[in-house]
Amino acid sequence: MNRMSFISIFNDVLGPVMRGPSSSHTAGSHHIGRIARSLWGDGIPDSAVFTFDPEGSYSRVYRQQSVDSGLASGLINMPMSDIGFHRAVDAAADEGLITRFRIGSLEEASHPNTVEIRLRSPNRDMTAVAASIGGGIVAFSQIDGWHLELDGKTHDLIIICRRGCEKQIQGLLPESDADLSLTTRPERPKEILLHYRSAREVEDAITEGIRRHPDVNHVMRVAPLFFTRKNATPFESSEDMIRSVPDDMRSLGEIGRFFEARQLGCPESEINDEMKHRFEVMRKSVNQGLDEKDLNMRLLKPTARSVLETDKSGGSAVGGIHLRAAARAMAVMHTANSGGVVCAAPTGGSAGVLPGVLVSMIEDGNIGFDKVIRSLFAAGAVGMVIARRATFAAEVAGCQVEIGAAGAMAAAAVADIAGGSFRQALDAAAIALQNTMGSVCDLVQGRCEIPCHTRNAAAAANAFVCADLILGGYFNPIPFDETVDASLAVGRMLPSDLRCTARGGLAVTPSALRFEEG
Repeated sequence: MNRMSFISIFNDVLGPVMRGPSSSHTAGSHHIGRIARSLWGDGIPDSAVFTFDPEGSYSRVYRQQSVDSGLASGLINMPMSDIGFHRAVDAAADEGLITRFRIGSLEEASHPNTVEIRLRSPNRDMTAVAASIGGGIVAFSQIDGWHLELDGKTHDLIIICRRGCEKQIQGLLPESDADLSLTTRPERPKEILLHYRSAREVEDAITEGIRRHPDVNHVMRVAPLFFTRKNATPFESSEDMIRSVPDDMRSLGEIGRFFEARQLGCPESEINDEMKHRFEVMRKSVNQGLDEKDLNMRLLKPTARSVLETDKSGGSAVGGIHLRAAARAMAVMHTANSGGVVCAAPTGGSAGVLPGVLVSMIEDGNIGFDKVIRSLFAAGAVGMVIARRATFAAEVAGCQVEIGAAGAMAAAAVADIAGGSFRQALDAAAIALQNTMGSVCDLVQGRCEIPCHTRNAAAAANAFVCADLILGGYFNPIPFDETVDASLAVGRMLPSDLRCTARGGLAVTPSALRFEEG
C-alpha cells in the first residue's frame, strides 16, 4: 500500500469542514493535536509545550491564525466545529492541561509549518515532530526520536519491541493490503519500531495481544482522521487520470466522482450525498457572511451584503453574476475570519471562491442543484492533480496555490456546468492558474483578511471569464499538468518573506503597519 499516493477529493481538496480562518493553521494544527492525543493514549497529559521554528510561518502568525486554539482543541478532543473552539487553550487548562507556545530552532523543520510537541505527566514524557502541509493535511515525522510517516489517513499501530522478535509480532497482525515498515535507531540497538498501516481497523483483541507480548515495550494506536483508501488510484497527472476512466465519460465532474467512489470503496450515491453535505456548509457560510450577525473580523468591516445589494439595485458599473459571485466569495471570508464554520476549498484562506461561484450559479444563473454538485467533483478532480503534483500551502508556494488553485477549480466547475468536455474544463483551470502565476502571500497582520477578501472575489469573477474563453474557442497552449508544475517551481522561488509570514508585500506597507497602532 503506497500510502503517500492517496489523494482524495474529500480529504485533501474539498474539506475539511472547519472553523476559520486558515486550514493550514486552524485545521492542520487541530489535526496535529488530535493525532498527538491518540499517540499519548489514555488520560490527558499535565502539560504540553509547542515549539515553532523562527524561520517558519507558525512562529509569525500562530496567534492571529488560531494555531494555539487548534493544537489545544485537538489535544482535548474538542470538535473543530465546537462553539468554544477559539477558547480551547482555556478549556484545556480547565481539564488540567497547561499549554505553552514558544519559538526555538528546530533541526527537524523541513516545512514552514513544523511544530515540536512535548507532552508530560509525572510518569511519562512524549516528544513528536509534525507539520501542517496544506489544506488541513498533516505529516508526523518523528515520535520519541523514532523517524516514521504518519498522516491520519490510515489505521496505525506503532509497536516498539525487542530487536529480533519483529517476525513474531508481524505474525500477529492481519495479512491484508496493509503496509508494514521497520525503523531502527543506533542509540537504541536492542529495540526496533514496527509501523503497521491499514485502511481497516485492527481488532481490539489483536492489539491487546500485542501489548501483552513479553518482548513488546510500548504500543501506540492512531485512528484515522480522514477517509481511508480502499482501492488504489495510481495517477500522477490529469492525462493519466483521463486515460484511467471509461471511454464514455466526457464530463470532468463524472470523472472526479468516479475516482472518489472507487478509491474510497463507496457507492457513487454515498459520494454524492457527502458532496451535497459539503455544499450545504458552503451555502451556509455564504448566508452567514451576508447576514452579518456574529461577525467579528479584526481589520475589515463586512461589505459583501452592501456590494450585492448595490448590484441588485442597479448601482454597479457593470455588475451581473461575476460581481455577485465576488460578493458571495467575500461573504464566506467574512464568516471564516470571524471563526465561523466553512469548507476548505481547497484551503481556509481560499474558501470563498467556489461557494461564491456555485451559489451564484444556483441563485442567479438558474442552474440545477445536481449540475452544481457534479461540478464540485470537476473542481475536486482539478484539485487532486494540484495536490499530487504541487501543494496547497502558501507557506511553500505563495497565494497562487491557495486562491489561485481555488480559481482554477472554480473555472473547471463553470465549464463543467456549461456542458464543456473534460478537456475544456482542464483548459479553463489551466488558464485561470496561469493568470495567478507568482501570486505572493502577504497577508496583513498575519490574518486572512487583507488582501485575501478581494483576491477570493477576483478569483470567483475570473472563473467565469476563463471558462467562457475556452468555451468560446480560445486554444490553451500550455496543458494543465505543465501549468501546475510551473506554478510550484515559481512558488518555490519566492522568498520566505512573501510566503505567509507577513514580512513582505502589502503586509509591510505603512498603512498595513498602522493597523498595529489602532
